[in-house]
Amino acid sequence: MSVMKTHIGRRAFIRNTSLASGGLVLGFSLLNACKPKDVETMAALEMPKEWFETNAYLKIGDNGVVTIMSPNPEFGQGVITSMPMIVADELDVDWKNVLVEQANFDQEEYGWQFTGGSQGIRRRWEGLRMAGATAKQMLVAAAAETWQVPASEITVSNGVLSHTGSERSAGYGEMASKASKLEVPEEVSLKEVKDFTIIGTSQKSVENQKIITGKPLFGLDYQFDGALVAMVVHPPAFGLQLKSFDGSRVESMPGITNVFKIKTLEEDFARGYFDTNAFTDVVAIVGKSTWEVMNAKKQLDVQWEPIAGSKFKMDRFGTQVEVEVPSGLESTEGHYAQMDEMATRSGTTTRKDGDPEGVYASAAKTLERSYTCPFLAHNCMEPMNFFAHVTEDMAKLAGPLQAPVLTAPTVAARLGMPVENVEIELTRMGGGFGRRAYGHYAVEAALISREAQAPVKLVYTREDDMTFGIYRPSYQATYKAALDENNNLVAFQVKAGGIPETPLFANRFPAGTVDNYLAQQWEINSNITIGAFRAPRSNFMAGVEQAFLDEVAELAGKDPIEFRLELLQRAKDNPVGENNEYDPERLAGVLRLVREKSNWSQVPAGTHRGVSAYFCHNSYAAHVVDVVMDGDTPKVEKVVCAIDCGIVINPDAASNMAEGAIVDGVGNAMYGELTFKDGSPQQKNFDTYKMIRHAEAPKHIEVHFVKNEVDPTGMGEPPFPPVFGALSNAIYKATGRRHYRQPFATDRPPLVG
Repeated sequence: MSVMKTHIGRRAFIRNTSLASGGLVLGFSLLNACKPKDVETMAALEMPKEWFETNAYLKIGDNGVVTIMSPNPEFGQGVITSMPMIVADELDVDWKNVLVEQANFDQEEYGWQFTGGSQGIRRRWEGLRMAGATAKQMLVAAAAETWQVPASEITVSNGVLSHTGSERSAGYGEMASKASKLEVPEEVSLKEVKDFTIIGTSQKSVENQKIITGKPLFGLDYQFDGALVAMVVHPPAFGLQLKSFDGSRVESMPGITNVFKIKTLEEDFARGYFDTNAFTDVVAIVGKSTWEVMNAKKQLDVQWEPIAGSKFKMDRFGTQVEVEVPSGLESTEGHYAQMDEMATRSGTTTRKDGDPEGVYASAAKTLERSYTCPFLAHNCMEPMNFFAHVTEDMAKLAGPLQAPVLTAPTVAARLGMPVENVEIELTRMGGGFGRRAYGHYAVEAALISREAQAPVKLVYTREDDMTFGIYRPSYQATYKAALDENNNLVAFQVKAGGIPETPLFANRFPAGTVDNYLAQQWEINSNITIGAFRAPRSNFMAGVEQAFLDEVAELAGKDPIEFRLELLQRAKDNPVGENNEYDPERLAGVLRLVREKSNWSQVPAGTHRGVSAYFCHNSYAAHVVDVVMDGDTPKVEKVVCAIDCGIVINPDAASNMAEGAIVDGVGNAMYGELTFKDGSPQQKNFDTYKMIRHAEAPKHIEVHFVKNEVDPTGMGEPPFPPVFGALSNAIYKATGRRHYRQPFATDRPPLVG
């Protein structure tokens, strides 16, 4: 067994022995579960140090029932089940005796409550195990003291303590009260992977019954006596701002109680990383029902005016930066022209190995291709919403939020109250993947409640969400490769940029596989709000990189998988450079597994097959996509997926995540597109913004996991990016056309050759 010190202290363990029911309550600290290097890296790159104090609790009742708090917000990724599974396994309790509760926001006790970046399980893995193991060790010590026997002679199974010599046994509930009075041990023993009994088994979501019976779970379900309904009216285009409004006619409409302006962020406020908000001045309409407020919204007399170029301060986890916001009304046509022009310039070099420019002149074969993608809207099935009840000295909020630990300080600062006076109840999120990390809608709800002097539920319409969004940026990347006379890759170049950020990952595959390598980047500023979208930046770079590599493999006359494996073997045996982010053996492992499980070389008649593989969020994923033609339309028949995410906590839930990512990837690659004209989004609802339909989803999906004992890594995002490339490669086989611009359904490239 591995042994871990618990580092006793305020930041390590909190014991509470005052439960009225008589039981054991344990807390644990994620900071002490992290390896020192990980803590330093996390603190330096992502967050202030004090946010690492992360405590979660388990309670053991006197009847042996265990309640485990799940600290991270849940939006379908399954952490509300998998996190307690980890605790329960180390605790050695029967899963059927476990109750799970969603923790509310509490920075003092739970610290870094954040769902995003596929980091939940990875960051909490050792801390969750310590919680279960520590409680178990204290229960064993309580039994040993009670029975006057050595603790080493006591065994535990399914929440029952036993001593063979004296033939005594007791359930956890019988020892919980005594255990709660013992000192927290300085060291705990964790299980070997082979001894897991719950981890690695498939367990149904603890919220399934509530979901299928329609019990309140989501923010839109939240009810509060006397709550009013609120909506906001925002500028119709990026680049415009509120000039004036006349609410007199609206205020007299049935059910309307208030019409007023709110300012979500003050001009001198140093925004946090997730305080993205293009429209800080909006008009709020408050009334008795959603229908009445929606009708009033349509009648409001509002005037808008162009913004001037401006700047604001941003605190990027301790680093102060100044962000420029340009004036003007932007259009997609202009965006693409700007990106095409930037692609002809020399970008900022972020990595250079060897002499790539010199090699191209003497290469036997060269290939250069450019790829472009549009803005994308999140379009969560549950539109943005939040409840707020703000009084003079307290703020009670409730709703779907990925980053309460980051939103609460902004709410507190805007209301002028201590952050400990801001209470946030976390509801289940009806979708997110980045959209709900940006908590401006929670700030709006709080300000509306304060001004209206009443509890309110703020609700966005679908049109609000799509035109007031936080979008996936528009990107472009140009690739260039050179082959020698033996068809070996001797030079590789990537230059990538976007509006308003670059998508480049300079140190990912194929960096490290080729002697001559160049990575460059560029950016074009914009006043359109962008932010995290499932697998940020990777969702573009994976697809275009893998499509380009397929084309290079074809030029070299090599099988696409063999071509990639050759490069990875070079990166394993004799890597170029020292900063390569990926493990070449693990990336090769998912390629070999997907080749085996898809029967890669045995392609069914009428089927056209494409492959891709990618590393992101600390995990590795590979897909083989099978496409068939329905007339002139390619249809995805089957997808075989191989994933290496380390130890899989809940296999069924992990498979579900991969399946959802694959369907999401196919839909965005084929249909996803948000365009702008004079600053205004042109797609405002699902009649114009195409989402994948059931009939367009893959008919069959297989998910396979690489079996190893590596600590768990990401699952929510890694299966998503490779879909774009595998689909593109399969469509080429089916149609003879290679796609260089997304979405594929509207792209009409010429036949290759």
